[in-house]
Amino acid sequence: MLQLDSHPRGRHFLQIPGPSPVPDRLLRALSLPTIDHRGPEFGVLGLQVLEGLRKIFKTSQPVIVYPTSGTGAWEAALVNTLSPGDHVLMYETGHFASLWAKLAGKLGLEVELLSSGGTDVHLPDAPGWRRAVDAQQIEQRLRRDSAHNIKAVCVVHNETSTGVTSSIPSVRAAMQSAQHPALLMVDTISGLASADYRHDEWGVDVSVGGSQKGLMLPPGIAFNAISQRALEATRTAKLPRSYWSWDEMLESNRNGYFPYTPNTNLLYALAECIDMLLAEGLDNVFRRHERWGAGVRAAVEQWGLPIQCADPSAYSPVVTGVMTPPGTDADALRRLILERFDLSLGMGLGKVRGRMFRIGHIGDSNDLTLLAAIAGCEMGLRLSGVALAGSGVQAAMDYFASHAAPAGKAA
Repeated sequence: MLQLDSHPRGRHFLQIPGPSPVPDRLLRALSLPTIDHRGPEFGVLGLQVLEGLRKIFKTSQPVIVYPTSGTGAWEAALVNTLSPGDHVLMYETGHFASLWAKLAGKLGLEVELLSSGGTDVHLPDAPGWRRAVDAQQIEQRLRRDSAHNIKAVCVVHNETSTGVTSSIPSVRAAMQSAQHPALLMVDTISGLASADYRHDEWGVDVSVGGSQKGLMLPPGIAFNAISQRALEATRTAKLPRSYWSWDEMLESNRNGYFPYTPNTNLLYALAECIDMLLAEGLDNVFRRHERWGAGVRAAVEQWGLPIQCADPSAYSPVVTGVMTPPGTDADALRRLILERFDLSLGMGLGKVRGRMFRIGHIGDSNDLTLLAAIAGCEMGLRLSGVALAGSGVQAAMDYFASHAAPAGKAA
């Protein structure tokens, strides 16, 4: 058991790309008394949350809320729309795209995994882990599928393992250009409420979201936003489903209820979070994250270290991956920074483990929070013997000072 006297004094800096720091306002909402999830008060809460989520996803279509992690919502998206042996086209932009593909294979789907090719001096064994989805590559593959055997295209909007954001409108345009009827499924678990996302306008059939990133909540809730085409696909889908079944959920949701026990207190906090985001204005929320990301990248560039995402047009507003020099163990660096400065940074996942660390700029943060995180990284890098080209702290200060925060209430 952790002893009380082992807690460092002051604030712990949680600068991983999720779970993100939770605002005090949401923590207070979490502490409200638990109510009867079959009673009238809960029905009002349920309807409020479901309507608010449609605004966050920018959709007029249903949004389903599961008491689960994002992995569960991945599975729900697939089992409600597909049948055993169906061919799905997925795109590897990093660790989470790979995990979704692995899950699809376990369900009995035939998975075809595309990835950016070429060579990369910093990551020769996984060049695709530094770049966004290549929509043209998807279009070319779909054009070759004249029999329309491919039933779904699955991509990750914001890949937190690599700090890469992909263009979903480009993927939909590629599918339309190929005149292919496959469903488009998008993981926007870390993009939702932190990067611009438009379920209806972009023609997404199933969007997958989660509570612990831009929504600034603890883990435990995940979402499926569903198009009419996706709903129609459930009529012929034959993958086993019970807990994940959309039909039972949608029937109960008509009156704000759930077919099984929901996360009552997390829904209280979700309702509060939606109020906060809409009061600030989603466009302001997106600009805030973009500004934070630019400030952090200014620091990394001043250090002279490579940014994990190799394409500036695909930089994530949520997280910046920093590649360490050869011979520097990124995990050892992270441990040093945690022990010395009580700062948690994201680890490298999968193919990039030990070769990079991630700075999250998401959740209950502000300019000074991020400056402290950059200072902790800079001190840790110097203590680890990494030769830095300059002061990232100064570069970030200069950026934030010269680029005013967007109008609107702070989160």
